[in-house]
Amino acid sequence: MVSSGSPSALRRGLPRVAGGDAWPPAGIVPAGATPAPETGEVVDATATVAAPPALASADGAASVSPAPVASAAEPTVDASASAVTAAAASPAAPATAAVSTPLRRGLPRTRGGEAWPPASAVAATTASPAAPAATAAAAAATPTEVAAAVPAAVSGAATGATAAGHAVAAAAASTAGEPLRRGLPRTTGGDPWPPAGAARAAAPVAAPLASAQTAAPVADAPAAAAVSVEASTPAAAVASTPVASTPVASTAPTSTAVATADEARAPLTVPRTVWPGRAASHRPTPEPQPKRIGPFTKGQWAGVVIVGGLGLLLAAGMAVALVRFLLSLDAMQDFLATYPGEYHLPEGAPVGIPAWLGWQHFFNVFLMVLIIRSGLTIRNEKRPAVFWAPKNDPKGKTSLTIWFHQALDILWILNGVVFVVLLFVTGQWMRIVPTSWEVFPNALSAALQYVSLDWPTENGWVNYNSLQQLAYFSTVFLAAPLAIASGFRMSGLWPKKNAKLSAAIPIEWARKVHFPTMLFFVVFIIIHVALVFATGALRNLNHMYAAQGSVDGVAYADNWTGFWMFVLSLVVIAAAWIAARPMTIAPIARLFGTVSGR
Repeated sequence: MVSSGSPSALRRGLPRVAGGDAWPPAGIVPAGATPAPETGEVVDATATVAAPPALASADGAASVSPAPVASAAEPTVDASASAVTAAAASPAAPATAAVSTPLRRGLPRTRGGEAWPPASAVAATTASPAAPAATAAAAAATPTEVAAAVPAAVSGAATGATAAGHAVAAAAASTAGEPLRRGLPRTTGGDPWPPAGAARAAAPVAAPLASAQTAAPVADAPAAAAVSVEASTPAAAVASTPVASTPVASTAPTSTAVATADEARAPLTVPRTVWPGRAASHRPTPEPQPKRIGPFTKGQWAGVVIVGGLGLLLAAGMAVALVRFLLSLDAMQDFLATYPGEYHLPEGAPVGIPAWLGWQHFFNVFLMVLIIRSGLTIRNEKRPAVFWAPKNDPKGKTSLTIWFHQALDILWILNGVVFVVLLFVTGQWMRIVPTSWEVFPNALSAALQYVSLDWPTENGWVNYNSLQQLAYFSTVFLAAPLAIASGFRMSGLWPKKNAKLSAAIPIEWARKVHFPTMLFFVVFIIIHVALVFATGALRNLNHMYAAQGSVDGVAYADNWTGFWMFVLSLVVIAAAWIAARPMTIAPIARLFGTVSGR
């Protein structure tokens, strides 16, 4: 039989590895396709016997079809023997001729590239059946000719199988030796993997079936095949059976797939000693984070207090030693004699502390403690639970804590106004307002005496030392007005519609000033109380709480009246601290507005 055409190639698709070639490799044809011989080549019908279909590759990605198993050089038998042999064998597919159909092109495989597949790619399709071969010769064949033709046909089939095996091996080795694409390193800072020079590994191709295994079952009974054909099958029927032209494929896998990562990976040169531990598959349960108070936990705060306290003690000891050394010098002794730490008040300055000043002092301490408490509560309050709104403006709702803080501020301002008025009416202002420039060197002298632990021995009933005077003046006439101004800017009483005033005093400035001012008051209270107890507690408490004192500094030094009044004031302040809760504040707030919950 004479045919023309080319084998139908498999359609090539995406690569199996990133950056690799299209899969399957070029030149692979589907199993069962009939490679057409060159033009003018005569194909012996006995050589094209049915054979097991080609097996898929090991990974199932593609199958390999061998080259034609017959050629003009092979011995030929007449058409009658070929027809009888085909009838004695299992039924086969009719002969076909390959037809090339262009593939539909799609999107490009790379950005900006050409459409895929290329324009030259064709689809593998089944062609029209070929005409039956040697029909008349098969009809005229005699039993003797059939019996003689069977061994020749089997021999031709074995020869074709051997040729197919060589063709499969050539196709499998076509991609062997191609360099593998290198990727990321397997270790940090290592070379890319696989190593340079690694190539594609071709899968081993099994040898075709042995000719003895194929030919033996047929050669054992040539006469039986002839008798069976002659007795039961009409000559015309035998002759009309089409000759199978299915090529012989190898029964062993013929995969040309790229070697896997394990195959390309170089073997270890030393025995393996490291394996993934439990941490590779089991994650420990994270421990709960400790509760933080500001930037530190409780343990960290304890460490800060201990370390900071020890550091302060060390610094204080060094400061005491240094100041004592300085004060021992003659020049410093003259300085202390000239500026003992206080200067004489102007003529007409009052002597002693009146009772109204003691009450003002108590109210000031009472309100200041509650203002600090409510201010810290506002600073830490994220979601208020109780709200207050004025009766004439229900929409002006604010937190009950803010209302309480502002109410205390108003009372504190009123108390301060009364205090300042009485100061200037009675002349007590001369005790806390500096009246001479000597206040500054005397304040330095007093500070050195405090640091050296040889404290000044002034009588507070008559006069304060210069350092006390500056501290009281800055607290009453500087810190207090600054706290009032910044608090008023942040309160609801501020005229928000006045754009010019709001621009002149921005609220950001008020927030930056108000809290440090509160810290100043806290530090002042701590130092003030400490010095009151350290420089004669009973005498100082009698001056302020009991309005008892004398020009004689040692008088009332053993009187406990002022001390017990001080203790009573602390009880009242502590009770107010505990009672400053929404349950207690709400009834009072309802007298001035509406109280509501969330």
